[in-house]
Amino acid sequence: MKSVKSDFISSGVRCDGDLYLPEGAEKPPVVIMAHGMAAQKDFRLPAYAERFVEKNMAAFLFDYRTFGKSNGEPRQLVDPDLHVQDWQAAISHVRNLKNVDGARIALWGSSFSGGHVITCAAADHDIRAVVSQLPFVSGWSSTRLKGISDVLQCTFYGVYDLIRGALGLSPHYSPVIARPGFFAAMNTEESYPGYMSIAGDNPTWENKMASRAFIKASLYSPISRAKQVKAPTLVMAGKYDSLIPVDAVRKMAGRLPKGELVVMDCNHFEPYTGELFEQFVARQSAFLATHLK
Repeated sequence: MKSVKSDFISSGVRCDGDLYLPEGAEKPPVVIMAHGMAAQKDFRLPAYAERFVEKNMAAFLFDYRTFGKSNGEPRQLVDPDLHVQDWQAAISHVRNLKNVDGARIALWGSSFSGGHVITCAAADHDIRAVVSQLPFVSGWSSTRLKGISDVLQCTFYGVYDLIRGALGLSPHYSPVIARPGFFAAMNTEESYPGYMSIAGDNPTWENKMASRAFIKASLYSPISRAKQVKAPTLVMAGKYDSLIPVDAVRKMAGRLPKGELVVMDCNHFEPYTGELFEQFVARQSAFLATHLK
């Protein structure tokens, strides 16, 4: 396997991209991948990419604007509309690469980006296959898992940051993760240890995001686009996921015309490492290899 830098431009801003290629394969199909809420591509995504490459598929990993080594200000800006624009720019970029088959593209997303791949595939019917892992379904489905105190704080800080943004002021930042009892976007029992198990001691990541994300995410609804997805779609959910309710994932999978749902005995972060990673990536590799022939 070899990796080459392959940056691209999204709305005038450079996004950091890496292309992983199988040795000896001529113009292989390609899986486009990006991470979830406030996460970066180096948070275990190369481990998935390596397995896909073993099946003679290329993998293209990128970071959203304002994250990792991508450009863009203000930093750590989580906005589903901007993320989807970055996905669309990445797809266009990959279609024009000389060393992959731009007609055989799959999308892979996890958590927040598990919703983005549904949104993108609903609008782009040339996508061959989709993997949506532990997907964000809608703002409402995730909000209803939060306590009233967290909801009130998210609303207050979110509106406050939107006002600051409208006035051209620097963002108000909130923590991405925290332990139970402390305010953050994710503060369930699994959130802090699970997120840190994939983030590690990363010098380009900070535990913060612009608070306007709370409002932006609450209004985001990938499930509303599910019926428009034409590509075969593998949806993998966690039975014990404390951040994404499994009943909501079932509902979204049921709306996909060519959807396949697999529910595993895991929480939101366990599939990134260990034996559950092996189970998830094996199922995904087989699915992608079948539909990217």
